[in-house]
Amino acid sequence: MTAHGAGAAGIPEPEAAAGFPGEPDGFQRLWTPHRMVYVGGDAKPRDEGERECPFCAAPAHEDAERLVVARGAHVFAVLNLYPYNPGHLLICPYRHVADYTDLTPEETRELAEFSQEAMRTVRRVSGPDGFNLGMNQGAAGGAGIAAHLHQHVVPRWSGDANFLPIVAQTKALPQVHGDVRARLAEAWGSDDE
Repeated sequence: MTAHGAGAAGIPEPEAAAGFPGEPDGFQRLWTPHRMVYVGGDAKPRDEGERECPFCAAPAHEDAERLVVARGAHVFAVLNLYPYNPGHLLICPYRHVADYTDLTPEETRELAEFSQEAMRTVRRVSGPDGFNLGMNQGAAGGAGIAAHLHQHVVPRWSGDANFLPIVAQTKALPQVHGDVRARLAEAWGSDDE
């Protein structure tokens, strides 16, 4: 392991909690410095025009580059860069709008249809036992990017919080974004259940 917590090919390795100040808690640490952009809020637009909105920017790039899974006339599906579980999708309108009540009827309909298709697609690809669906409205409502509405579609498996956080102090995310995006994009709109 290097001094910066990256092993062979720059893959993050667990970092022992021992030796750090404070009360040891027994948790291993995965070195994820890329998350500081998210934690620090540098990538989150707060007001119109303050920073480039990642949900406005994503459709202007190649799908694989920005983790876009599918595109519709009014909305698109994109993988969450910081997923709760593999296959965690966000359904976003192309239009930069913050509040659900500001969507047009066409945007509202397609957002609902994309949410349904997201569930069908994730079921085909990875067979979850359930889903969490939801929107956090406004910073006080928990929205990480409050300026651009997005609906979360989070696949859940029985025991997906299993013993790892308790016994091994680790959260497992067994798939990388590129693989998840490719599998979901390929299965999107398929009739196979």
